[in-house]
Amino acid sequence: MARIVITEFMDAPAVAQLAAKHEVLYDATLVDDAPRLLAEAARADAIVVRNRTQVRGALLEALRRCKVVGRLGVGLDNIDVAACEQRGMAVIPATGANALSVAEYVVGTAMLLLRGAYQSSAAVAAGQWPRTALSSGREIAGKTLGLIGFGSIGQLTASLARALGMTVIAFDAMMDEDHPAFAAVGARCTGLDEVIRSADVLSLHVPLVESTRGLFDAARIASMKPGAVLINTARGGILDEVAVAAALKSGQLGGAAIDVFGTEPLPAAPHFQGCPNLLLTPHVAGLTAEANERVSSLIAGKVLEALA
Repeated sequence: MARIVITEFMDAPAVAQLAAKHEVLYDATLVDDAPRLLAEAARADAIVVRNRTQVRGALLEALRRCKVVGRLGVGLDNIDVAACEQRGMAVIPATGANALSVAEYVVGTAMLLLRGAYQSSAAVAAGQWPRTALSSGREIAGKTLGLIGFGSIGQLTASLARALGMTVIAFDAMMDEDHPAFAAVGARCTGLDEVIRSADVLSLHVPLVESTRGLFDAARIASMKPGAVLINTARGGILDEVAVAAALKSGQLGGAAIDVFGTEPLPAAPHFQGCPNLLLTPHVAGLTAEANERVSSLIAGKVLEALA
């Protein structure tokens, strides 16, 4: 019987699935207790984490007998994958399991930001009637969605957008224009600069690696279509948050939804104060009741396979 340590939230049925076969330590707050985390890691045959647990450095050194790292999500920037593999540890992300949740977040926030009419509840309840001010919102049908990154999440986002009447263009540095994924969802493959220049809604779907760190800086934001909407559900280090705030205040950007930040939790951010048509969410685009079940179930099954 192996010992599995789960350091962050995991759906209860999936924890029970693991506990039926192995010894399980499940503590969703373990990530915040570094001394105890290191002590428990030394006895772990498998560790299951979300995005806050940093599987590198001291923790990686403590995982002396670990065989598998289960990642309750898809991003791997919190895990030193190469070092894990050198130690014979399999790293297993929940690829595809939360794609629908992220895709719905992108399309939903795009509709909200284009329309610009859904933050008037307090005013209407107070007896105001800002009908004229809110009568020039934009429809999503007929707009162009630009995707930077065209993996499973980007492809599903494209499918949803196409169903709403959007034109979809996409760039992915790892895929050429003949890749069948583009034709499968009715998207057109084009260059990075054209995606940025042409999109009415631009959504980021690339991992945080050295080539994408700081990818979306002030210059790239300035090259976007005036009034376009920018959505980031990928990783915070890709996007210049201060430049986004400035572009919203100047009117260059017509709206923005940011779910991921360079530092999480986001500390006080005065640059975001007073930004029009801005949505900030705490890294939850991929978190829904259904996605939590899918992600947890997938990782539980994969970890059991790896320990068999």
